[in-house]
Amino acid sequence: MTMSLLLKVCDYPMMIRLIYASRAINLGPVDVKDILSSSRRNNHQLAVTGALSLSNGIFLQCLEGERSAVNAVYHHILKDKRHNKPEILSLEEITQRQFTGWNMGLIAATAENSALFLKYSSTSEFDPFTMSAPALKEFFAEVLSSARWLS
Repeated sequence: MTMSLLLKVCDYPMMIRLIYASRAINLGPVDVKDILSSSRRNNHQLAVTGALSLSNGIFLQCLEGERSAVNAVYHHILKDKRHNKPEILSLEEITQRQFTGWNMGLIAATAENSALFLKYSSTSEFDPFTMSAPALKEFFAEVLSSARWLS
């Protein structure tokens, strides 16, 4: 009986949170709107939630959802020519989502958000490539409560 209970527990899909950064290439305002629009549409279909940050020519994105769905989204991003040198900065199993209301929210380094970006920067320029996994998690947790989101 214990074995059958164990198998049933393991049958549930595992959720993960993946945080990556990449350098933006040839990016204009129309590209950002296109990325956000297609992300929202595709992520909704896959039940992936998260947030996208754009600062200093660097994308920082948090994706959360069922493991295979998040992997599918990330592999799609790897093929997008607007992303250069993507790096996974944090990957963890999760029991619940942070971004339950967002298929994809956008946080930009606007004047209203500058203090938040500076708070997690070791230099005067926001560079997520230098951030630890705990700092990235704290950044996104604070983004939820205090950042000005763009639509």
